[in-house]
Amino acid sequence: MGKYFSNFKVPHAFALLTFLILVCSIASYVIPSGKYEKKIITVGSSQKTVLVPGSFKYLPKKYEIKDLLIGNSLHEGYATPVSILQFLTAIPKGMATGSAIIFFIFIVGGAFGILNETGTITAILQSLIKKFAHKRKLLIITVMIVTGLAGSCFGLGEELLPLIPVFLLLSIRLGYDRMFGFCLVYLASSVGFAAATTNPFTLQVAQGIAGLPLCSGIILRIIFFACAISLLITYVLLYGKKIVNNHSVALLGEEGFHMGDAEVKHTALNKRHVIVIITSLLIFAFLIYGTQAYGWFLNEMAGGFILVGICAAIISKLSIEVTTRAFIKGLEGMVVAALVVGFATGLQVVLEEAQIIDTIIHSADVLLKGLSSYLAAIGMLVFQTVLNFFIPSGSGQAAVTMPLMAPLSDVLHVTRQTAVLAFTCGDGFSNAIIPTSGMLMAALSIANIPYEKYFKFVFPIFIMMMFLSVIFLSIAVAISY
Repeated sequence: MGKYFSNFKVPHAFALLTFLILVCSIASYVIPSGKYEKKIITVGSSQKTVLVPGSFKYLPKKYEIKDLLIGNSLHEGYATPVSILQFLTAIPKGMATGSAIIFFIFIVGGAFGILNETGTITAILQSLIKKFAHKRKLLIITVMIVTGLAGSCFGLGEELLPLIPVFLLLSIRLGYDRMFGFCLVYLASSVGFAAATTNPFTLQVAQGIAGLPLCSGIILRIIFFACAISLLITYVLLYGKKIVNNHSVALLGEEGFHMGDAEVKHTALNKRHVIVIITSLLIFAFLIYGTQAYGWFLNEMAGGFILVGICAAIISKLSIEVTTRAFIKGLEGMVVAALVVGFATGLQVVLEEAQIIDTIIHSADVLLKGLSSYLAAIGMLVFQTVLNFFIPSGSGQAAVTMPLMAPLSDVLHVTRQTAVLAFTCGDGFSNAIIPTSGMLMAALSIANIPYEKYFKFVFPIFIMMMFLSVIFLSIAVAISY
């Protein structure tokens, strides 16, 4: 039996997500449909569509032949399962729904293609390796804390995808493997995203919907972030130590990894490179400020990265032709990573069209009402973790669940702040492991890491993070956080 499992390989992200869409389409014939009434509220500078507590009602299903083949027929007060046509169009619809993220990934990839052409990335890597040749741990800890803070404070995720090849190359040149390098940027930012301190895309949206002051309760969140990132750093360093002592235990090597000329060129850091990186960091810092002060999101961020590419080309005196080729090369490297987001969004499309998302939420609402305060807080964590498989969007999940979890927490004698903590942990940590997360599958695609190998590596630390979440939720209940 073990022989068969050892030979098992998870199919490509496109095939896996298509299969999951098919499974959910079939499940729509069995899972009852239902819906909540919805209303629009303003959270910060944006509007969110939220559910109205107590308004859920089941919808009987219509099983007419035409509906099963084509779907989209209007039956007032009824729901229909996912038709064959709806299954086939789920991915194109997912592409349209996730278009903002998809094109953002393309543009950021193109901008980093220009940065790579200037030699700035290679020069900085070589400079870091030389400077920290005998202080590898210090470099690793610093990088993971910085990327963790990027996720925790600013909710950065998609913005860091183009940095993955950079850290893979850095990891390999320091004597580790690609899995180690992947942890430095993606896994660290994911843990930070979950252990949110001021994350505008999950924490602030959830607190706004729950009627709490934005970024309130920050002391416990800072302690939680410190514990979570310390646990991750320890786990990654122990893995790195095993590789240094015996490289044969490495889960991944250099095979299948390419970063263009960055692998062969030896570029000395010069004044132009320094100006390029300082200019890029200043633009990026202003973009982060814009997300906080002006409510900027993906379109504005994408425009900022276009500016990064233009400035890098001008400072490095690249011709228009060379700049264009570099931009296109960067786009090409992001094709699979960008399109996998559309496939993942297709899963949410079929669940919404079959009207079974609200049924899942209502079932959890009913189950949690019979639990004690401590078990209710843990139950919220489990519920948010499971729901994230179907709605891997942080702000989207907050809009769907917090209108119910907030008043429910009042009934269960759990503070609304604790309910928000359960949401951020359940939504965030599972993003680092579920195959329906478009960002995870995009990141694995960029790094050319098979999902089954990544799952083997990340599952133990995921369980540790969930236990840590349970501990802090118990503390939160005990102190009426």
